[in-house]
Amino acid sequence: MTSPVVPPSSSGDGPTHALPDDVSRLVREAAARLGRAGIDTPRVDAELLLAHAAGVPRERVVSAAVMGRPVSSLLPARTVRAVLDELARLLDARAERVPLQHLVGTAPFRHLDLVVGPGVFVPRPETEQVAQVAIDEALGVARGSEGPVVVDLCTGSGAIALAVATEVPGARVHAVELDRDAHAWAERNVTRTREASGAVVHLVRGDARTALAELDGSCDVVVSNPPYVPPDAVPRDPEVALHDPQVALYGLGEDGLEVPRGVTRAAARLLAPGGLYVMEHAEVQARSARDMVAAVGGFEDIRTADDLTGRPRMVVARRARPTSEPDPAPGDPSDMED
Repeated sequence: MTSPVVPPSSSGDGPTHALPDDVSRLVREAAARLGRAGIDTPRVDAELLLAHAAGVPRERVVSAAVMGRPVSSLLPARTVRAVLDELARLLDARAERVPLQHLVGTAPFRHLDLVVGPGVFVPRPETEQVAQVAIDEALGVARGSEGPVVVDLCTGSGAIALAVATEVPGARVHAVELDRDAHAWAERNVTRTREASGAVVHLVRGDARTALAELDGSCDVVVSNPPYVPPDAVPRDPEVALHDPQVALYGLGEDGLEVPRGVTRAAARLLAPGGLYVMEHAEVQARSARDMVAAVGGFEDIRTADDLTGRPRMVVARRARPTSEPDPAPGDPSDMED
């Protein structure tokens, strides 16, 4: 289990705060406190924090709450006091809007549990659909060849690359991350996943714009969730604004698409003719993302695709196939014998 770093409490409502020893009431009170702090999913967060403090799955907490059991029913070894003290510290931190994923040390992504913490972008549910588009394409390629070549640029925690590697048999997956801290988190996830499932991702620390030159023109899928937030669009949620690394958020340039432009040029370089490019963007960037891909050149069938909530969140395009040379016209001197 990842050992998350819980910041010291500044609320005066830390481990000495009295918490009930009834799971149902404990979860209700914890959820009420998180709700007052502005947390969007207070009940779920309360259950997950209690499960983390007790060292049990969330399902055990939900069952104990429904059955009206005491906290002691969750504990194979730890004392109730130790669990309540740890939960109080976790609640303090969450009420101060430290991300839930930083506190429990992991973030779910599709069927994976990825280790995350300060210094890496926490993978989001909406990115799962970006991964799905890449996976579907790779599966189609895999049916007709020895295995697709897939590249994940700006991989962050490694979420998309690892989803492809574990869901597409035979896929040859490469991932690129420049930031030192994010690369370290990705390396941990790549190692953990390989040990658990045998799935392999070739992780490179480098600039997405220039990395993997040896793969130029040979890739079947290039997928990316790059930084794309414009400089004047400050995220509303404190978990994002204060805790996600800025290098993973802001895409530079007036429109936030300067980094995505470099990623798109890299995709044009890496993809084989007919290969698929998938890139996440903000809901308001659908048109500008399509225009950006068109301006880079070398792509066709450029379109916007929705996430699972129906919001336009990714641009999808194919690497243009070279046009065949036209046959010489009748009477063309080049078609005449000497």
